[in-house]
Order: sequence, then C-alpha cells, then structure tokens
Amino acid sequence: MSHSLHDVQFYQEQLGSGFPIVMLHGFSLDHRIMQGCMEPVFAEREGFRRLYIDLPGMGKTQNYDSVQNTDDMLEAVLHWIDRELSGKPFLLAGESYGGFLARGVIEKRREQVKGALFICPSVIPQMKLRTLPEKALLVEDKLLWDKLTETERTEFASMAVVATNETWERYKTEIMSGYHIANFPFLERLKTSYGFSFPLDTQPFSHPSLFVVGKQDHIVGYQDAWSLLPHYPRSSFAVLDCAGHNLQIEQPALFTELVHEWLDRGWRGSWLSSRSRKLWLRHGIAFGEAGGCGAGPFICGTSETKKDNQPVFLA
Repeated sequence: MSHSLHDVQFYQEQLGSGFPIVMLHGFSLDHRIMQGCMEPVFAEREGFRRLYIDLPGMGKTQNYDSVQNTDDMLEAVLHWIDRELSGKPFLLAGESYGGFLARGVIEKRREQVKGALFICPSVIPQMKLRTLPEKALLVEDKLLWDKLTETERTEFASMAVVATNETWERYKTEIMSGYHIANFPFLERLKTSYGFSFPLDTQPFSHPSLFVVGKQDHIVGYQDAWSLLPHYPRSSFAVLDCAGHNLQIEQPALFTELVHEWLDRGWRGSWLSSRSRKLWLRHGIAFGEAGGCGAGPFICGTSETKKDNQPVFLA
C-alpha cells in the first residue's frame, strides 16, 4: 500500500514548554544524537519546547514509502511542522544532513523561523566536491581499544578524533543506537537524490544563527560552511579543534556554551513572547531596550533557572 507525504508517521519526543525548537538529526541516525547534545543545555534553562523527531527511513518513523528524494523528505518534515506548530514561530537546530534540511525549511518557512543552529552541517551534497581534511585521531586512550569488539573498534576508529571512554559511551548511546536501526536500502536510494531541486539561501536570513564545525571533520569538512555566512548576517561561526563530525561529544563543554550564547543572542532579540516574558519576570529578570547587537528586548539580572545562578551578561 502506498502512502502520501502527509501520511508519514513521525516518531517524536517533545520535552519542556515555551518557545519551540525543531531538532533535525543527521543521515542514518535518529533523534538521540540531538537529544544527547541539546538536553544538557536545557538542564540549565527553561522556556523552550524541544521537538525531536526521527526522519523517514531512520529511527522509529513509519509509513515513509512516498519519500523518494530530499525534496520529499523536506516536504514531509514541513507537513509535520505545519501540523505541530500551526504557523507559529520556531527555532531550528540541524546536524549534518539535518543542517542541510534546515536550510530547506528556512527557504520554505522563512517567516516562521526565528533562529538557526547548524552542527557540522552538510553543505555540498556530493561527497567528491566537498573540501575535506584528512582523517585524524588526536586524543586516544589506548586502553579503550581492548574493551571493544573488532566491529566496534573499526566503526569508532573511522569517526573518532577524540577516542576516550567518555566519547565512546556517548558514541555508542547517541549515535550507534540510531545507526543500527536505520533502513539502509531506503537510505542508499535516498543518497542518489541527496540534494534539493530548488536553490537555497535565496534571501539573507536575518535572525541569530550559529555554525559549529569541526576542524578535523572528514565527512562534511568545515571550509564549505564558511561560504554560507554572507547569507546569514546574524551568524556566529566556530571552528573547533580536536573535533570531527561528532564534535558535540568531543568538545561537549565548548559546544554547550556556544549554544547557550546563541540562545542568549536570540533572547536579547525578539524570540520571547509576552507569555515567556512573564515567566522570566517571575524569576527576577528585567527587560528593557538595548542598542547595537541584539537590539530589542534584553535580559539582565540573575536567572534562577540557571543551576549555577550565573548572571546573564549583555553584549
């Protein structure tokens, strides 16, 4: 039985309440890679509704036989967004292939997207056209390899820039868990139509954005993403050393702080609704008007939602 793109049954997990953030994971994985790196951020702050999904052919999403290419993939995601958010504004976070899809979402729902986070985004669909560094292993716990099976060693060594007990545990839990349940015949077909049939970045995206890329990323590289910056005038661009395509598990503290800074930039702008402002006012946060970077509502004082009660500084 065939299904339309409207019939895709997305597996989803939604956490928290407040301003929506749609999370799009990478190729052959599932929502756990995004949940693993983003939830530590929201353990320290409130006011966001996190929407994690499994893309068609990955994770537990079902009824996706109508998806034949990345145009279809995007269309299915857009149907899901329209159903869940009904025209409301939201933020986007995309990793690898999810970052490529995120640019498609921005192109098609430009008025709704109020900020974007790109984690090791895929920029050029064709692997042979990407600017890639050599595979590198920079940090290694040599005792780790004896604890792994031959298959685990081969797989982890093919991706790791930092190979420690900590990165292995996260790799196993957040990355391999999704990889093992992917529909690879479907994904192999999808690879033949990885790009979009329409142009991206046709207008500047003028909301706060963040590109985080790994200096040793041999899958998508880091240099190609730099070419996108003229299209994202409110973007920050961070290239992390000792970090590959899974930079979020290899540089977790730095990744978390960068995401906090992205969210702070948005809060100094216009992401907060009046309802969200009331929530923050209950926590002793004052609002006013700021000039310069992030002009608009700004936050000052000490946030009770931050576990360490660090003050929120203004740029």
